[in-house]
Amino acid sequence: MAKRKKSSNDQAELPLDAVSATDKGSQSDKGRVTSDKKTEPAAAVRNPESSAPIRDPQSEIRNGEAAEPPKRKKGQKVQDDPAPLAQNYRNWFLDYASYVILDRAVPHVDDGLKPVQRRVLHTLWEMDDGRFHKVANVVGATMKLHPHGDASIGAALVGIAQRGWLIEPQGNFGNVFTGDEAAAPRYIEARLTPFAREVLFNPKTTTWQQSYDGRTREPVTLPAKFPVVLLEGADGIAVGLSTKILPHNFNDLCRAAVNHLQGKTFRILPDFPTGGTADFSEYNDGERGGKVKVRATIEVRSKYLLAITELPYGVTTETLIESILGANAKGKIKVKHVDDNTADKVEILVHLPQGSEPEKVVQQLYVFTSCQIQLSPAACVIVRDGKTGDDKPQFMGVRDILKHSAEATKALLKRELEIKLGELEQQWHWDSLERIFIEERIYRNIEKSKTWESVLAEIRTGLKPFLKQLRREVTEDDIVRLTEIRIKRISAYNRFQADEAIKKIEDGIKETKSNLKNLTAYAVAWFEMLAEKYGKGIKRRTSYDEIEQINAAEVVSANQRLYVNREDGFIGLNWRQHEFVQECTILDSVLCLMRDGSLKVSKVGDKVFMGRDIMHVAIWPKDGDQNFYTMVYQDKESGKAFAKKFQIGGLSRDKLYPLVKSEGSRVVYLEISKTEKEMPKMLHISLDGRSGARIREFDFDLTPVPVSTRTAKGLTVTKWAVKEVKRPDLALK
Repeated sequence: MAKRKKSSNDQAELPLDAVSATDKGSQSDKGRVTSDKKTEPAAAVRNPESSAPIRDPQSEIRNGEAAEPPKRKKGQKVQDDPAPLAQNYRNWFLDYASYVILDRAVPHVDDGLKPVQRRVLHTLWEMDDGRFHKVANVVGATMKLHPHGDASIGAALVGIAQRGWLIEPQGNFGNVFTGDEAAAPRYIEARLTPFAREVLFNPKTTTWQQSYDGRTREPVTLPAKFPVVLLEGADGIAVGLSTKILPHNFNDLCRAAVNHLQGKTFRILPDFPTGGTADFSEYNDGERGGKVKVRATIEVRSKYLLAITELPYGVTTETLIESILGANAKGKIKVKHVDDNTADKVEILVHLPQGSEPEKVVQQLYVFTSCQIQLSPAACVIVRDGKTGDDKPQFMGVRDILKHSAEATKALLKRELEIKLGELEQQWHWDSLERIFIEERIYRNIEKSKTWESVLAEIRTGLKPFLKQLRREVTEDDIVRLTEIRIKRISAYNRFQADEAIKKIEDGIKETKSNLKNLTAYAVAWFEMLAEKYGKGIKRRTSYDEIEQINAAEVVSANQRLYVNREDGFIGLNWRQHEFVQECTILDSVLCLMRDGSLKVSKVGDKVFMGRDIMHVAIWPKDGDQNFYTMVYQDKESGKAFAKKFQIGGLSRDKLYPLVKSEGSRVVYLEISKTEKEMPKMLHISLDGRSGARIREFDFDLTPVPVSTRTAKGLTVTKWAVKEVKRPDLALK
């Protein structure tokens, strides 16, 4: 069987047909979270999210003994194992989970980009000539780096272009307000923005790796000198975890980075491109468990017209209008019709019917539609372990991410300064050698030389008296470089210009060394330069304020009519052919007591079954039922009649509660009083004529009967079947 070539990051040699597509696309990736069969037994494979081992089915107890997986001898083929796929199944899921987390769904803290985004930007940088490129061409060129289909590449490019910071779009790239999709890749164009060129790319400080097929190279991470992940935000769902980082304001990030570098405290809050008002009191620095409430901006333009001008983050005009129409259909709000006039700015017009209260409708829109949503941030990024060099997912707060980015920017600026200093010193050395070589006419010493060795020796000899003027030793490459100077350059040599050039280089060296000594101030100046260059006119779009909780029960309108079909046991809204109960709201619950002694509470709806032969139906009060109930029922099991007084207390929806002793009993009398004083003191009992009782009518005193709970049995009234129960004052009539 054919074998795949073993790479430096492979954990074990496997057959080619046993390698998943994801493994083939990630052989060159470093720092992958995988299970190592050499150091950890297969029976204790660990989840990268937890330190607890995953239970291995091969280690189940069989016949009272733990069955260990068979060990393969050196040189033995996998096919000879009794369970050749067992080891693979133990490792493949962890490999897949690791791949999705590290190489697809979660951004890296160093540059704030997911792999597909990084590859798109790197491809645009390689193609960059100042002009726009067809997105279809960019997608095709990126596929040499991305081991997946073109759909993910195109979607990533469009998403970055819609935010506008890193990719400049040309053409129809969709609309983030309405949710409209972009045109086909062959119709739209894109190129890098000046901001992206300045903060993301520098081949001299980039760490490279082989692409998935080994034909080219790609950056491990881009040398980003700005917290891009906080600027643009990120969403991703991996295996076992997800990330949600909210976008922030550019100028806020610049100020926060400066404050951190200067040792000051700072706070950064999200700023959404769709605007709105947000409550960040429970933001929790963007970590897991935090909450952000976001509201749309609603203007009251007239008594019968509302205008929505800003959206909550993540909500489009299409989904918002659908939620409004859905709430209207369910009777939660009442609107006449909705118009969408959104283009480059949001404008949704909500027309109200006559008699509406605009302020109340605004509150209803916040409660029952997507005009108010709650976001749950969970900032998860890939972080490289400084000791092991492995990449691992880590949950961090946005301040920690910004601190990491600011320190990384400072380190990158230092590295760039060191590279620049080395280049300047090298240029000074070459220019000084060239000046000595030409001004001292050392080139004339080689006119009589006949061999290459003698040429080099003559130049070396001619330079000896002037070596003290140089700052480092003269190498063989330096001498060879002198031999490559053209005669035209020697003849046109200008001493004044050469001195000016060297002086300029010396000034550059002095300035670079000064910047290295004052690196913090240099980094602060870098962020201030970015704010001055790219932050003009960029104001916060999202205002922040504490959003009070609106009680839905207080703002909902009682615009529904409740009906009941007692015989069949149904309640419903707007049934004109049945018995009308009362006006209600869509949020109300209904209490029903049936003839068989059962009790049920359910939310109102178009048609809800409660129980056959309904005796009593009423809206369940929001603060609980405070009524007092008097009931006489005929018990099925004993045949006796019992009387009880009770209050209902707390109930759960859609659960059937018995009010009688045994199933099959029958309620013969029920009276509901608002207060205990209004409860009947005496009942007139009429027995069934077929009973053997000598006295078939009598009064029953209810005074000894205490007010108890709904589960109470009650006091015995009679052992005979009861025909009718009335209050004494009604019995006399």
